[in-house]
Amino acid sequence: MNISYEEIKDGDHFEDLVAAYFRELKNSKENNITNVEVLQSGIGTDGGRDILIEFDLSDDIKIFKRKWIIQCKFHNDTISPAKIQTINIPTLIHSYKASGYLLVCKTNPTSGLTNLFERLNKECIYNYQYECWNGNQFLSKIYLKSNLHQVYFPKYNAYINALKNKS
Repeated sequence: MNISYEEIKDGDHFEDLVAAYFRELKNSKENNITNVEVLQSGIGTDGGRDILIEFDLSDDIKIFKRKWIIQCKFHNDTISPAKIQTINIPTLIHSYKASGYLLVCKTNPTSGLTNLFERLNKECIYNYQYECWNGNQFLSKIYLKSNLHQVYFPKYNAYINALKNKS
């Protein structure tokens, strides 16, 4: 049995999972993150910002901040530029004084969306970052965060616990 999005009820539950994933990053010993603030936009029109993440990072000299705007798409079909066409992403990033924009998808982006983000990364005069995680990329990150399994993937969690108890 694998972790599956079938255990995620809807887009709001998916957004909560993404926010929880980022909250977990401050507990990891493999990075230089000293704090994470996660601000969810709430229910209703969000203007392209489901979550605003602010990281405190350390380079062993000084702690500095980095912000990311995150949008979650829990659609069953592929994500194309048309799904985000109402958003002026560079303006959105600028208005929040963020470093970049991350789109987290349940499925895969189309080549059109991938090409758009590649072009934005190359041509952005402000050096903003544009990233997209497809569903499999995000699930692979979730596998490593076992604290999230019980809350968001209870069937998978029960299966893993049953295997451990047999050992």
